[in-house]
Amino acid sequence: MPGFTQEMYAKLDEAIASLRGQEGAVMRTLQAAQEIFGCVTKPIQVRIAEGLNVPLSEVYGVATFYSQFSLEERGEHIIGVCLGTACYVKGSKNVLEKVVETLNTPVGKTTPDGLFTIRDTRCLGACGLAPVMMIDDDVYGRLVPSMVPDILKKYQKADA
Repeated sequence: MPGFTQEMYAKLDEAIASLRGQEGAVMRTLQAAQEIFGCVTKPIQVRIAEGLNVPLSEVYGVATFYSQFSLEERGEHIIGVCLGTACYVKGSKNVLEKVVETLNTPVGKTTPDGLFTIRDTRCLGACGLAPVMMIDDDVYGRLVPSMVPDILKKYQKADA
């Protein structure tokens, strides 16, 4: 996979070897893989299943049950638009639609250039600033859709 190095796979193989046969090995190996790769794609799950000698369905079941695991590569920047009650009432759905339109990428997916992953979230704890969007650790509040393109440009320029 692009961006995944042999060194990363070697680290995963070390984690698999050190956890093989132990109680909770699947969960702990998935956590190691998430830390190493930032996700647990199907090929990574297959490698874990084969390395631990457990069914792929067990690895997949754990990976999909816990929200800490991402099954797809994440973008360099994670965009979260709050759809909690306060934000939704104040128009966050329109903000999210503008993000999707601007980046031409659906919710839950990563832009083809790997720069952004778009997520819809629940309460971000900034209800007084509704509607709210976070990009990484940066909070943007009192948004209207027309503000979205300029906000996104800040992150595009920083990485250009």
